[in-house]
Amino acid sequence: MTLLKHTLQQDNLITILIMIYTFVDNFVKQILQLISLAIERPNKNHPPIKTYNLNIAELVSLAIFRFFIGYRNWKDFYKFIKTYHIQDFPNLPTYGNFLKAMNELSSLAAILLQGFMNVFQKMTRKERLKFADGSRLRVCEIKREFSHKVCFGLASKSKSTMGWFYGFKLHIICNELMQILNLKITTATFDERKALEMMWGNIFGTIVADAGYVGKKYQEKARKNGKILFTCVRANMKKIMTETEYQILRLRQKVETVFSVLKLRLGLETTLPRSPKGFFAHYLWCITAYQMKKFFECVSVKPLLA
Repeated sequence: MTLLKHTLQQDNLITILIMIYTFVDNFVKQILQLISLAIERPNKNHPPIKTYNLNIAELVSLAIFRFFIGYRNWKDFYKFIKTYHIQDFPNLPTYGNFLKAMNELSSLAAILLQGFMNVFQKMTRKERLKFADGSRLRVCEIKREFSHKVCFGLASKSKSTMGWFYGFKLHIICNELMQILNLKITTATFDERKALEMMWGNIFGTIVADAGYVGKKYQEKARKNGKILFTCVRANMKKIMTETEYQILRLRQKVETVFSVLKLRLGLETTLPRSPKGFFAHYLWCITAYQMKKFFECVSVKPLLA
C-alpha cells in the first residue's frame, strides 16, 4: 500500500513538472524571439554567452518546481532531482553550476512574474476589493545584525508587530483570490504608504489596508488617481466603524494569508543565501512559483496541486 501511494505521488509530481515545463518552454521561446535582435553577437569584446548542460527552459522549470514540492533549500532539492529525476535530466550540472544558474536566470523569473501580475490585473475587475500590506523578510536573526556581512549596506533594521528584525520588506497588493497584482521589495525602514503609491499605478477601485496606511495625504492622492484607500483606524482615533466597514476590514486577512503561504509553505523567508543576488533570486523564484500556482488554479488544474 505504501509503495502504491509513493508511486502515485511520483506520477503526480511528474505530471506537475511536465505542466511547468510546457508553460515555461513556450514562455522562453517567445521571450528569446522578442529579444533576439537586441542580443549582441559574440566577438573578441563580447564573448559567447555561457551555455548550460540543461537548456534554459529546463533550468527555469526546475527552479519553479522546487517550490511546488516544498524544498526549503537548493541543496536538498538538487539531491532530490539527482535521486528521483536523473533519467529526466541526465545532463544535470554539478551543484555549484546548478546554483549559479539559478541565480543568473532569476532575471527570467522577474519577467515571468511581471507577466503573471499583468494577467491578474486584467482579470481583476475594478469593483472588486484589493488588499495591500507589507511583511518583513529577515536575512538573519536580530542578534546577528552587526556580524551579518552578506547584505551589508542593503538590509536595514526595523520593527514590526513581531518585534525588531534585520532585512528587507515585501509590499504587495492582492485581490480576493489572493493573486498578487503588484509587489515591491524595499529596505526594512521604507514607508509602506510610499511603497503602496509606487505599486497602485494600474490598479483601480478600493484598496483595503491596515492602520499603517492611514494618512489624508495618501488618501487624497488615491482619489485623484481613481482609487479609494480604505484603512483601519488607529487606537487613538475617535471614529465609529459601521458594520459594513467592519466586514470589509475582516476580508483584509486575505493578504495575510498570502504572506503565510509564501513564508510557511514555500519558504520565502530565508537566511541561507551567501550573496545579495542569491537572496533576491530566491525571492523571485519563490513568488513566481506562487503566482504560477494561482494561474494553474484559474485554468482548472487545482486537483493536481492539492
